Amino acid sequence: MFTTSDFRIGLKVELEGEPYIIVDFQHVKPGKGTAFVRTRLKHLSTGNVLDKTFRSGEKFEKPDLEEKEMQFLYQDGDEYHFMDTTSYDQTFMTREQLGDQVNYLKEQMSITVLYHNGHPIGSEVPKHVELMVVKTEPGIRGDTATGATKPAQLESGVTVLVPLFVNEGEIIRVDTRTNTYLERVQK
Repeated sequence: MFTTSDFRIGLKVELEGEPYIIVDFQHVKPGKGTAFVRTRLKHLSTGNVLDKTFRSGEKFEKPDLEEKEMQFLYQDGDEYHFMDTTSYDQTFMTREQLGDQVNYLKEQMSITVLYHNGHPIGSEVPKHVELMVVKTEPGIRGDTATGATKPAQLESGVTVLVPLFVNEGEIIRVDTRTNTYLERVQK
């Protein structure tokens, strides 16, 4: 059980039978009346954000959540198939459940899948992934002093802005949280 005094950003709580994560909170002690807590909660499976106020000392259940390390196997239409690395059980998630993270999936990649009551509800790809550039325009010689960028399509289908010196066939490291180029990877 959690109380409002346990609130912190990133804490996962169960509210009305659904799992939420605390995105923001503020303890308020008015001059008159009882203290309360304003919170901003994000639903873990749908991604909807909810603003809610709770009385100070209110109690909450800990959600039945489990994180499993899984390996991405293949895509079949709108379904993405994964295998548990310890028990070799296979499961699938839809494009809606994965969201923007499908842009960074490569076969054999390990990700963390979040389960609620035995059902997969979300996933988390690594913060940095290495992907090959499959399509980009050649850089113009002498135009590198300005720090200019150009769009590059990666092997997973996502497009990121890269410096002019990056060419097709090179492997780059991308930050999956911000969809930005980090560096070239030496082979």
